[in-house]
Amino acid sequence: MSEKKKNKTFKYWVGRIHLWLGLTSGLFVCFLGITGCILAFEREIENVTQPYRNLEVQKKALLPPTQLKAIADKALPNKHAHSINYQPGKSAQVVYYNFEPEYYYIVFVNQYTGEVLKVKNMNDDFFRIVIMGHYYLWLPPNIGQPILTSATLIFVILLISGLILWWPKNKAASKQRFTVKWNAKWRRVNYDFHNVLGFYITWIIIFIALSGMVMGFQWFSKSVYFVTSGGKSLTEFSEAFSDTTTNLKLKLNPSAADKIWESYLNADPKFQGSLDVHVPENEKASIEVAKNPDPETYWKSDYRYFDQHTLKEIEVKHAFGKYENTTVADKIYRMNYDIHVGSIAGLPGKIIAFFASLIAASMPITGVLIWIGRNKKKKKVSTTIR
Repeated sequence: MSEKKKNKTFKYWVGRIHLWLGLTSGLFVCFLGITGCILAFEREIENVTQPYRNLEVQKKALLPPTQLKAIADKALPNKHAHSINYQPGKSAQVVYYNFEPEYYYIVFVNQYTGEVLKVKNMNDDFFRIVIMGHYYLWLPPNIGQPILTSATLIFVILLISGLILWWPKNKAASKQRFTVKWNAKWRRVNYDFHNVLGFYITWIIIFIALSGMVMGFQWFSKSVYFVTSGGKSLTEFSEAFSDTTTNLKLKLNPSAADKIWESYLNADPKFQGSLDVHVPENEKASIEVAKNPDPETYWKSDYRYFDQHTLKEIEVKHAFGKYENTTVADKIYRMNYDIHVGSIAGLPGKIIAFFASLIAASMPITGVLIWIGRNKKKKKVSTTIR
């Protein structure tokens, strides 16, 4: 068999794999692309359409976490507050989140006056609904997530096989592979659109797809960490607890959260990022504080945990601890969500992620049109021969 025939045979089978995998996962890829586009500018849209999120900075003292929590508890009784968030130019957010019974609320409070600005049930929020579809297909997580992550894995294979099929045989052929011939018939334009734009977005969408797989498959997440760390295993996140074995008279000490919060303000009074404070719910819980210098992303957050009885810091070994202690692999692991939504590169990154997702959503459609066109052509030739 000649080398030319071998190459043709190889590309033929790659083409068949590309076709059938595309037909299998096309609807899911289209769905993920469209919902990804909707979520690309979630934060920007919320800031414009939900004025209660924004609050002018005032030259007044901020109300401490426990006071904001007490105010929010009155507005939303019989729920347990998860955290209190502070950010200059934004209203404080008291977050209520629980698995059993399941609920997710945010109470927006003026951190200067204590006025409740909005009690929002996040399960009724438009973007929250879209997120649940994008992550779980509105099914139970243990069902929906594997389906969508498997479709994402297939899409990665499609990207690789698409590159193989796109790759030109020679320099002359390569001239036609980088541009869309807009003045041609619609079938040729559709063909070019699928191949040319598919080539360009591959180098972007591959990172979005792989980061989605990190969130969806534990084995893939651990494998990525193993590779990026040079052979070390990922330390799973575990909750830090206060010491309940000391001789101190133990009791729930929520005011300790105010002391920790105040120490943060005194240490950096000009801090312009976000500060999350987790008030302990029971005697065993610790106080978690997340200090994020860039609220547009998450990976730079400095997570610290304190014993609510002694105020001593609790050291942790997982990736979500002190930022200064994170390794390169930890940083990559932390960056995963920001890479997925494009915010790792700021607003330009979100714009790129938006158009990449939009084009990705069109790939199954243009691919099906190519397949239909080829089938019609084959039938026409077969009829003519007869």
